[in-house]
Amino acid sequence: MKTLKRASSLLLALLCLLTLSACHGSRGYDDFVMPESFDSSRSYEISFWAKNDTNKTQTEIYQKAIADFEALYPNIHVSMRLYTDYGKIYNDVITNIATGTTPNVCITYPDHIATYRTGTNCVVPLDGVFDDPRYGLGGSELRFDGPTKDEIIPQFLRECAIDGTTYALPFMRSTEACYINKTMLEQMGYEVPDVLTWDFVWEVSEQAMEKNADGTFAVNGQKVMIPFIYKSTDNMMIQMLRQMGAGYSDEAGNILIFNDDTRAILRTVAEHAASRAFSTFKISSYPGNFFNAGQCLFAVDSTAGATWMGSDAPLLDISADKVVAFETALRAVPQFDPAHPRMISQGPSVCVFNKHDPQEVLASWLFTQCLLTNEVQIAYSETEGYLPVTSKAHESAEYRDYLSRAGEDNDRYYAVKIAASRLLLENTNNTFTTPVFNGSTSLRNAAGQLIEETAKSVRRGETADEAYFDELFKSVTALYRLDQRSVTAADGASLGPLPAEARALLIVFGATWLGIGLYVLSELVKTRRAKR
Repeated sequence: MKTLKRASSLLLALLCLLTLSACHGSRGYDDFVMPESFDSSRSYEISFWAKNDTNKTQTEIYQKAIADFEALYPNIHVSMRLYTDYGKIYNDVITNIATGTTPNVCITYPDHIATYRTGTNCVVPLDGVFDDPRYGLGGSELRFDGPTKDEIIPQFLRECAIDGTTYALPFMRSTEACYINKTMLEQMGYEVPDVLTWDFVWEVSEQAMEKNADGTFAVNGQKVMIPFIYKSTDNMMIQMLRQMGAGYSDEAGNILIFNDDTRAILRTVAEHAASRAFSTFKISSYPGNFFNAGQCLFAVDSTAGATWMGSDAPLLDISADKVVAFETALRAVPQFDPAHPRMISQGPSVCVFNKHDPQEVLASWLFTQCLLTNEVQIAYSETEGYLPVTSKAHESAEYRDYLSRAGEDNDRYYAVKIAASRLLLENTNNTFTTPVFNGSTSLRNAAGQLIEETAKSVRRGETADEAYFDELFKSVTALYRLDQRSVTAADGASLGPLPAEARALLIVFGATWLGIGLYVLSELVKTRRAKR
């Protein structure tokens, strides 16, 4: 009997711990209220999660920003944790929400924040925080020269709003660009148009598939040629639909992508993938590698990746002896209507996580604003083809001087990188973003999957007919749970698939409860037998 009581007590204790953990992580936070003043007599430990691949300069910029901030606020210590991609940040945040161990500040995407905030109070809404006269944007009590709200590019700030509430600050912005081998294009008898059209790109790409008698390609004399490679096929589908005025999703989270316009896009993809004139990153590998080797005419990638594109690029993933010398031209992604270009705006934002201590949240908010100072914004934007998110940076003498010196060297002033920044700077009003809701990440993944699966299928010799697309729509819908509403957000949108870590945690919890139950049952049986 004592064993049964001990097991029951253990079961109750675990239940209480899990309940407290759930409350602490998901619904245990009060709404953040700005303190009357910042308590400088206390010490604060702030965790900052950011994304970085192998760019040491970017890491050094983060480290300098932290050091400069800590010099201004000696009682705030910032610890940085770097990730190799945003998906891993997303997975860890989702897992840590349940245990109340989220970071204080996190570089992420609004699509991800939409999931972080679902049914919880763990992400701080910032609209009221912005306007605080002391510690808000450009506030009187700040110890650094941060931007005011009016100095943040409005289009970029609007991207951080979910259901009409702002949950982040933009950090950097980029768009997609088409990197063109101008030398090869002109050898084929074409000129680079001011605005690329899809018809032009498809026509030239098919022309580039012609071969010599020895089996090499006529356009480059090599055995390898992939005229058109697109890195992010999710963006490809999203932009083509927006340019056509076709359905993708709406603000309420309704899924509109499975339509006749999408089928028309996929039929075109099938045609050119079958001829091998078109391929993707997932099928063939990184576009820049083929582009720099003279094996690709049109490579679509982020403007943030400009330092990897072109025969003079400062960063290369292929050996120098494989690089072919040519002139690189840069244009916006192909368009259906050149008179009304549409291109996606993308890039990381920064959110602040709620905590039980308002002073800790304020310390986090102070550091977040520091990331938007000119010192950080300009330095980080110069590492790649990013664009600073403030007019304060754009209008500074330092940034104007940087843009004016394109081509002075192939490192800091690499011409293609600066052209990429200018492309977004000059087309900010032509950019768009997709609706953000809980499940929008899954929809984005599904958009790319449609193109990837179509291209792979026709390369295997399958026929992409209407029956094929019917089945493709069904399989992608099921894969990304776009027809499921079993877990519903506040706005009625699907949560989408949980990250692997979160699923593993739930499995562990379930196994633990099952084990406890079996143990209690076993002890109960033993006790009854002992009484007989």
